[in-house]
Amino acid sequence: MPLRPLEALRGVLNPPDAPVPDDAGLRRAAVALVLHPSADGPQLLMIRRAEREGDPWSGHMAFPGGREESGDGHPRRTAIRETQEELGLGLDDDAALGTLEPVVTPSFGRSPQLIVRPWVFGLQAPAPLTPNVEVASAQWFALERFLRGEGRDTFPYDYRGHQIELPCVRLDDAFIWGMSLRIIDDLTERLSGVRPPEDRLW
Repeated sequence: MPLRPLEALRGVLNPPDAPVPDDAGLRRAAVALVLHPSADGPQLLMIRRAEREGDPWSGHMAFPGGREESGDGHPRRTAIRETQEELGLGLDDDAALGTLEPVVTPSFGRSPQLIVRPWVFGLQAPAPLTPNVEVASAQWFALERFLRGEGRDTFPYDYRGHQIELPCVRLDDAFIWGMSLRIIDDLTERLSGVRPPEDRLW
């Protein structure tokens, strides 16, 4: 499908000024989906997290973001602050196009769980990136590739002693699954109206 200009994405996103519900009993975090226009349509920024012992998302493909801090005051500010810290990329409130549905992560045996709010930001052009120690690399992907279902696959995952098949996307050298893929699927479903295969665990 032809991809609309970035500003037109506002029409398929939750409005950026929508009230934030009280997430009682949950830890809160936010991530940034950063897009910029190109001749090949919107480009989506992803990062590969650095390998860190004890980190359940170590080495995963992800979006810049992290846990809310007391001084943030709003999930949007969390996404902006974390993107600046992790990539040296300055976003502002005017660049916020809207939000996607929040994702509640597995607890990994810990309580309470974490609720992650995805914020979508639009840039006029790609900006220089300076990854910090938490980020192994950063990469732009044409959003059209996700809309086409390119690289869509499944992989075996051992969950509490039972092997199940989980959805994934393999693009170039990237292996995308779990929470990040759920967020991408939310965006592409809004753009195309086509629901991707169900992700049964994440």
